[in-house]
Amino acid sequence: MARELIDLHIHVGGAVAPHILWSIAHQQGFKLPVKNYFDFVELITSRPGKVGSLDDYLKILHTWTEKIQSSPSAIERSVYEVIGKEYRGSRVTQMELRFNPMKRNLNSELDLDHIIHAALRGMDRAVLEYGVKMGLIFCLAREFDHKLNSIIVDKAIKYRTRGVYGIDLAGTETNAMELSPERVAEYEDLFARARRAGLKCTVHTGETRGTGAEGVMSVVEKLKPHRIGHGIRAAYDEHAMKVLRENDITLELCPTSNLHTKAVEGVEEMRHIIRTFWDRKVKFTINTDGPYLLETDMRREIEIIEQNGILTAEQVDQTLAWARQASFIPAT
Repeated sequence: MARELIDLHIHVGGAVAPHILWSIAHQQGFKLPVKNYFDFVELITSRPGKVGSLDDYLKILHTWTEKIQSSPSAIERSVYEVIGKEYRGSRVTQMELRFNPMKRNLNSELDLDHIIHAALRGMDRAVLEYGVKMGLIFCLAREFDHKLNSIIVDKAIKYRTRGVYGIDLAGTETNAMELSPERVAEYEDLFARARRAGLKCTVHTGETRGTGAEGVMSVVEKLKPHRIGHGIRAAYDEHAMKVLRENDITLELCPTSNLHTKAVEGVEEMRHIIRTFWDRKVKFTINTDGPYLLETDMRREIEIIEQNGILTAEQVDQTLAWARQASFIPAT
């Protein structure tokens, strides 16, 4: 029997099929820089050689996919389509979709609550049709000021009983300052407020080459997350792995994403990182990050791990069990 898969790290901005985005863009009258559908697919898709860094990858999201999804009808359809496709294509029966609702309201031209309600409608409809377990995570942005990120936390708390189960902090750690305890501490009160309200927390950190485990350590100390997005640089620091293990923090690994953005040099480095985490008993999960933007899905992510001899089938099953244990979605 086929495995029932779980994806804890998937961004709405990178998960909607090109033909759906093409349809939404035309429906809303967006002026696109290309007239041909296949040129559009090339515009919004990442692949090795085209994307040289995390910044290149994020530029696709911020310039096109998030903009196209910026209306209540667009985000509702996007969320609905992502869930259905991942279930039909990879038998993903549990998923936590994340997005920044403030990056879908056209710089405050649209009402934030309408965007959120629309996303919840799309999720509810997909859950009803496919019988899957679903939840939303709201992403704070490193490039936003404290006031804007505070509003996102307020909205996550407001909708915590409707299916918004956590917050995230996303964006690149572009320099040493981003990794410092002082910079991370700017979000400390926001994460503390979210935890007090019953929300779970995850943070993107330790994702980019050239950074060490400093960001991971600062995040664990100041923000006290339940999970960490990526966190791969911790594999090169014994103390960081000890802290992750002792705090029972689960990593959300995204193999194809890290290969595309050059966060890892290739499959051999990916094998080293994953095997190191396994050997040091650091819990981790396998995820897609952005299935369509990266031309992947959960089944393909697992194939990368198994076919390259990185983990055995039994070890992959253990990562799926860890994912269910670490899920922000309440057990029923």
